[in-house]
Amino acid sequence: MNTLSNQSRTPTLLMAVGAVTVSASAVFIDLSHTSPGTASFYRCLLALPLLGALAAREHRPGERWPTRQVLTAIAAGVLFAGDMLLWTQAIFEVGAGLSTVLVNAQVVIVPLLALLIDGERLRGRYLVCLPGLILGVVLTGGVLEHGVSGSNPTWGTVHAILAAACYSGFLYLLRRGGRHGHIVGSYGLVIAVAAIASLVAGPFWHGVDLAPAWAAVGWLALAAVCGQVLGWLLVARAAPRLPSDVGAALLMLTPVGALVLSAIVLAEHPTALQLAGAALMLASAYLATTERIRPRSIARLGHAPARADPREPRAARPPLRYGWKR
Repeated sequence: MNTLSNQSRTPTLLMAVGAVTVSASAVFIDLSHTSPGTASFYRCLLALPLLGALAAREHRPGERWPTRQVLTAIAAGVLFAGDMLLWTQAIFEVGAGLSTVLVNAQVVIVPLLALLIDGERLRGRYLVCLPGLILGVVLTGGVLEHGVSGSNPTWGTVHAILAAACYSGFLYLLRRGGRHGHIVGSYGLVIAVAAIASLVAGPFWHGVDLAPAWAAVGWLALAAVCGQVLGWLLVARAAPRLPSDVGAALLMLTPVGALVLSAIVLAEHPTALQLAGAALMLASAYLATTERIRPRSIARLGHAPARADPREPRAARPPLRYGWKR
């Protein structure tokens, strides 16, 4: 294993912890027994007080946000709401297995967006590990064992594909918006916009209950804290400091975490193939993140060290920095 500096390790650890923490929100939403619109609206609304307090500590008097960052946050919030609503709807229509497989197409889409829009090259190790990540999520979703279920497989597939597009766009914009600073404030705006969008669009997804039972509110509050406040905020902090394929690979820890937590909390019993898929995803994500990052890769993220003057003596040149790649 390569010896890494603490600065290089930090974003990788933040992204991994954030991905696992996000997985807990799926369990709490299941326990709330609420509609997609209600769950999406309240998990964002209940997160806003905490995010507002954190953003207030980050804000400096007289400091203004770039207009591009504000517009990016608004677009990311709309896409995040679309992802939450469409994916929850797809679960009912096509089953949890296939919907999980399709929405995690982000592991391919997000790096492709970074390649096409930002010119960020894909690393060879990521391309080698990508088939293992895809096969792992297919096995974990249980599609090969249970097939396609649900009330409307055709529309469920359409909704899951649209959810994958929204999810990938949200992740791409979340990563790009964080490069301008004001990470907590920008992310708080994303969640506020997502709450509004969920309230407006929620009636088309089995309605929005503005007065759910207190037990449901409690579960949704836990989903808000684990998902919106802790999980996605960690992802928002880490994503701008990592290559896109690294972040995409680490987010595959979310379905693994959901599988484990569902077995513990909901007393679900994963099959041998599902466990094998989870192990394959973990191994593929690990292998995709243990490559040394060269200075050129770091430069593409906007954190490159100053270029050494070729006329300087060799001993005076700044040391190279390394980190985990996925």
